[in-house]
Amino acid sequence: MSLNSVSSVCELSVTDNYKVYNYSLATPIPNFPHGALSEDGFYKVAANETVIWFQLCDGMIFNHHPPKCADCMDCGGPSRCGMDCSALMENNIGGYHVCTAIGHASSIDIKIIDANNPHLGVIVKMSNTGPKFNCSLSVSVFCDSNGAQGPHSLEKSGTCEYATVMRHPSGCAKIVHYHGKGWGWFGTVITIVFCLFGAYLLAGTVYRYFILGVRGIDIFPNLDFWSSIPQRIQSSVASLVQKFRGPSEGHRSSYSPVNF
Repeated sequence: MSLNSVSSVCELSVTDNYKVYNYSLATPIPNFPHGALSEDGFYKVAANETVIWFQLCDGMIFNHHPPKCADCMDCGGPSRCGMDCSALMENNIGGYHVCTAIGHASSIDIKIIDANNPHLGVIVKMSNTGPKFNCSLSVSVFCDSNGAQGPHSLEKSGTCEYATVMRHPSGCAKIVHYHGKGWGWFGTVITIVFCLFGAYLLAGTVYRYFILGVRGIDIFPNLDFWSSIPQRIQSSVASLVQKFRGPSEGHRSSYSPVNF
């Protein structure tokens, strides 16, 4: 089993509040050289009369105890049953073990369990489109830094949609912090102000040109006011400077003290 071939399928990056959550289910970690992928080549979970074999993000490999099914044509055939799909379902129908592929590695989709809490883990969903109905298996991989548990609690919803849960350290994201760029809300306010000002100039110019028939530079609305702004700013700055520096030498009293 080559981890390089499945790494892209098992990776997910999510951005939330200046944090990047990176998930990589196939990356080797301490005590788990294949990440969340089963070292046996498959996981197995059962409930009632249904048994499901699956492998996360890759096809299954059976070195021992392969599924024995009457029909396994969509997942390797009788001689290689389970080897050509990522999830296989077995049902006991009339005393016969009938197998159906419910997921392929090419149709795997990965997403976070809870968009409001990226720390929980991810959901790996694999599916298969069959001649009679569509099937799928969703595996919730919860973050557990203490070790691996499961899979367990197989649930069925709809005609052929199954879900199971497991806990694994590979379900924990590696978090990267970054600083947001831009001016934030202040930049938004400035942008709105400039847009409103541009709309004001455009509307005023169109009105003066088509309605009032003004031509030339006077076409801009309130031109006298806008042209006086630099002088107003200069006067205000000079007044502030004069206020903080105190009276100048030229404005001091010219009277000399008188000695009696």
